[in-house]
Amino acid sequence: MALVHRDTPYRHWEFASDSGDLLRVVPERGGLVTGWRCNGKELIYLDLERFLDPAQSVRGGIPILFPICGGLPDNTLPLPQGNFPLGQHGFARQLPWQLSALEDGQGIALELKESETTLTSYPFSFLLRLELRLVPGALEIDTSVHNRSKEPMPFSFGLHPYFNLSNLKSPRFEGLPERCLNHLSMADADTAEQMARLDDGIDLLVRPSGDVRLLDPEAGLALDLQLSAPFNLVVLWTEPPRAMVCLEPWTGPRQALISGDGKLEIGPTETCRLQTRYAVSAC
Repeated sequence: MALVHRDTPYRHWEFASDSGDLLRVVPERGGLVTGWRCNGKELIYLDLERFLDPAQSVRGGIPILFPICGGLPDNTLPLPQGNFPLGQHGFARQLPWQLSALEDGQGIALELKESETTLTSYPFSFLLRLELRLVPGALEIDTSVHNRSKEPMPFSFGLHPYFNLSNLKSPRFEGLPERCLNHLSMADADTAEQMARLDDGIDLLVRPSGDVRLLDPEAGLALDLQLSAPFNLVVLWTEPPRAMVCLEPWTGPRQALISGDGKLEIGPTETCRLQTRYAVSAC
């Protein structure tokens, strides 16, 4: 299927599969996927009013986190080359990306490479490529990070998808470990106690041993986040009263490039490949 440009309800590109599943993407707004319809249901939450106001940060879609996840002390990235200003979640979600259709006809590709803007925050030449494929009942996301520099390149990568919920009371989660890191207090916490507070607002990181499942009985929907190392940490976040949850795969926790916990580093001319998959079924 071909990419089609649409002007309503906002300017975007649309890719539809033969089954009727589709993706909506706005490449100039951080390569943001703003919609994913699967099996006739719109899964992605998007605050359209906020999205249409460029003065406000986006609430919705699938923001891309690179070259860090989370924030840094004083918004500063310390490297052997010096200290560099780098804001929350990095710069990828704020820059224009290049969009194309995949040659196999199953989805789209998004690409971002270094520029004068990125080099002031992150002194590396790179090519970041995401391939998003619509397969029956699922969205597959294959990411490649290519180091085009002459020095080793450290990074973290994450996705920040917002998913629609019927409400913040009835959803359940499976596959979560007993303990988590509560980002609100930066302390170890009981996962079940935190998840019981969805409608109060949560922000936590878990290290699951397998896939994580979201069950929304009122919507009759199950969503499986299928993980693959090293892209296998998960952040869960809600922002009441919005009827949504962020179910986010990360490669490393906050400040991984400083602590070394989950830090990824690739040598000159090397490529790191990361895979994740969201599968939809009835419940």
